[in-house]
Amino acid sequence: MPEPRPDELLPVRLPDAVRAALLAPMVDQHCHGVRRDDTTRSGFEQLIGAGGTPAPPGTTHFDTPAGAAIRRWCAPVLGLEPHASATVYLSRRAEFGAAEVNRRLLRGAGVSAFLVDSGLDVPGMLSPAEMGRIGGAAADEIVRLEQVEQDVAEAGLPAADYAGLLRDELAARAARAAALKSVAAHRCGLGFDPSRPSRGSVIAAAGRRLADPKARLDDPVLVRHLLWAAVDVARERSLPLQFHCGLSGRGLSGLGPGDAGNAGHPADPTLLTGFVRALAPLGVPVVLLHCYPYHRQAAYLAGVFPHVYVDAGPAVAHTATGSAQVLRELLELVPFHKQMYGSGGHGAAELCFLAALCHRRGMARVLADRIAEGEWSPSDAARIAHMIGAGNARRVYRL
Repeated sequence: MPEPRPDELLPVRLPDAVRAALLAPMVDQHCHGVRRDDTTRSGFEQLIGAGGTPAPPGTTHFDTPAGAAIRRWCAPVLGLEPHASATVYLSRRAEFGAAEVNRRLLRGAGVSAFLVDSGLDVPGMLSPAEMGRIGGAAADEIVRLEQVEQDVAEAGLPAADYAGLLRDELAARAARAAALKSVAAHRCGLGFDPSRPSRGSVIAAAGRRLADPKARLDDPVLVRHLLWAAVDVARERSLPLQFHCGLSGRGLSGLGPGDAGNAGHPADPTLLTGFVRALAPLGVPVVLLHCYPYHRQAAYLAGVFPHVYVDAGPAVAHTATGSAQVLRELLELVPFHKQMYGSGGHGAAELCFLAALCHRRGMARVLADRIAEGEWSPSDAARIAHMIGAGNARRVYRL
């Protein structure tokens, strides 16, 4: 069957200018690579599940909002009827092969630029450059701080040299980056002491860290040091600093294997208030990622602090038809120039495609309601759609 035209995907009638704004190419300001190779049904289901784990025996991750949306919306992109069965869908996916599936879905997302977190320690993922080439878009790298620290820790250096080498390595990798990013929320929680640690405390903590360098970083002193070192580099390079917030399931938030299931640390973004306030005079933009179900709290911080921005993240794809409600709640308070689109997609190209589709469909419903209620004019709605879809990200990341 023919692939549906983009303008057929919006669920409500809208003025032409608003439809054009929603259908314009977007900037995906935070995503991960997708798999370059074919996978089994079990492997694919783990990629699309919110937790990155197998479904319970006798069940399937296709029986989730995202799974149903894949059968509804991704099936036609692969030349199938909407609502094709999971078996038929996966058969067609295998027939085409990962390269063709990735090409169709990434290009079908309607994205002009991917900003790709390359720090997931998972083999077989496309690099930022490959994401751009296959997706027919520009692409830049987001450097994950914890991965840089892991590399430094495993370099076999004395504790006294740890801070200097970490600073140099951050600066070197930032030279080719669009942003720096931390998953501190899932290492020591967001309620950490916001002050910069002393040199002596860093050396002492580095000594403990280097005794077991392959362990993941979770020492609060070194996490704070890493963040402040990143702030210094971000300030020099005029780069934003991204923070994972919200739920910590690996599938929903794109965490590495060592972070999966680490939900014991609170990830309410308001716990970052002290650190955010400390950064206010420095001019470093802070981008709160994947804030669901704390997206209202994130919207509040974006309204209070001039340097804070927010995206809805992979919750848009994973809630599927519920995306309008997530976006509506975010827009209750967030300044329109502070919200950005970011799919948070990883592993399966379907998640990148779905996030873009569900963002457009969800925003269409929200904008139609605001116009119908007389709150926004069509020109207001079109301007807001442009800002959130691409304009804000182009300004913040200097694209």
